[in-house]
Amino acid sequence: MPYRSINPATGEPNGAGAAPRGAAEPPGRPDRGTHRGARPAEARFEVSVTADIARYYARNAAAFLAPEKLARFGRIDVLVNNAGLMPIRPMAEVNTDEWDAMIDIHVKGVLYGIAATLPVFLRQNSGHIINLSSVAGTKVFSPGGTVYSGTKFAVHAISEGLRHEVGNAVRVTSIAPGAVDSDLKLSTNGTAQAAVQDFYKAAIPAASVARAIGFAIEQPADVDINEIVLRPTAQEF
Repeated sequence: MPYRSINPATGEPNGAGAAPRGAAEPPGRPDRGTHRGARPAEARFEVSVTADIARYYARNAAAFLAPEKLARFGRIDVLVNNAGLMPIRPMAEVNTDEWDAMIDIHVKGVLYGIAATLPVFLRQNSGHIINLSSVAGTKVFSPGGTVYSGTKFAVHAISEGLRHEVGNAVRVTSIAPGAVDSDLKLSTNGTAQAAVQDFYKAAIPAASVARAIGFAIEQPADVDINEIVLRPTAQEF
């Protein structure tokens, strides 16, 4: 893949949001990317533009792909949709603010990222959209993670439908990690907080997700890795 490209990635500055920036870096390339709260050595694509997707601001992703910026960098090869939060809470403790936030970020954020890049990919007749789902998008994480799972099931469905619609020109990959050492676990508070912290004691490093992303990206153009599920060896769920 040409490393003069723009590779937008969304997500946390520490953890799975930062790791993908190193997933496809060729040896000896300079670190010139930026991300929210970035330390330059951690942003490892030659050119990496991060859409800082937070609640109610998912549409900002498109601003990073304005025509003048596309003209400056030449092309886009890969979008990594990774922003997320995980407020685990039984549904009986009704918290519609948390439900709204998960829908805004996991579903709308993914869609807005796709909306910002898909027209470019179709014009190029090439591109790769990588959406971060979760093992909770393959089986329901309950009690407590019902809404979280619902949004991650949506990511899986969007990814598969998109692949079916544009797969002749654009590669689409869904990555479904289990417990990963990142700030995601800090978004849970209340009655489920202790259980979540205990669950994450077996977490694997974010670099494990980066390697999975890199594996999908580095395949020949005629090979599309559609789904990767990875979790700690010791994780039962």
